[in-house]
Amino acid sequence: MLKTETVMYQFTIIVPVFNELDNLARVEQELLAYIQIARKSTAVLFVNDGSTDGSLSLIETICSRNEDFSFISFEQNRGLSAAIKAGFDAVETEFLGYIDSDLQTAPEDFNLLLEKIGEYDLVTGMRENRKDSFVKNMSSKIANNIRRAFTKDGLDDTGCPLKVIKTDYAKRIPMFKGLHRFLPAMILLQKGSVLQLPVQHFPRIAGEAKYGVWNRILGPLTDCFAYLWMKKKYINYKVDKKG
Repeated sequence: MLKTETVMYQFTIIVPVFNELDNLARVEQELLAYIQIARKSTAVLFVNDGSTDGSLSLIETICSRNEDFSFISFEQNRGLSAAIKAGFDAVETEFLGYIDSDLQTAPEDFNLLLEKIGEYDLVTGMRENRKDSFVKNMSSKIANNIRRAFTKDGLDDTGCPLKVIKTDYAKRIPMFKGLHRFLPAMILLQKGSVLQLPVQHFPRIAGEAKYGVWNRILGPLTDCFAYLWMKKKYINYKVDKKG
């Protein structure tokens, strides 16, 4: 049983990890610091996505010395959507969050999102003054414009890796590869409400980005057609009475 599966927590932060050995010590430090100031009692769940660089060993060490940290680990690399889905499946707290292990967003900004999660079903960050290269910024902007044109979700930065979601909504998302780019749109399909708020952004300090220009643009474009198919076929209902 995961240590996060207990009533002592209200909020679980999911941290997908794929070959981020050089970042994990800082991830531990920053998340420990955040837990001390969190608006809700907080646990951390690492999802190791088949790392081959020693990340799993350090994750095990981190979790062994911190009672608020736990992990699950894949046999082999399955991709970010699978890692997020595994986190959704494992979490038992009322709210869950998601942050990338490169720490280009700040855990402290979860408090901004948590402040609004009672009124909304998903609150996502919108990266202000992005500290990425010109090429990465432009490719991300193009990808966001493509997604917004297809999904009509009205959001400016659906790819921001800082989100808070009501867990019951997250567990109803029928994930497929690439769907991590469409989490707000999938909440809207459930007739849920979404909000975006500006958050801090920082340059990557260690490790390497896992996506290049073409899979930032071509991936979202092809995934948009999968999303449109799902939107057409999506089943959504609420039980009115039971007897």
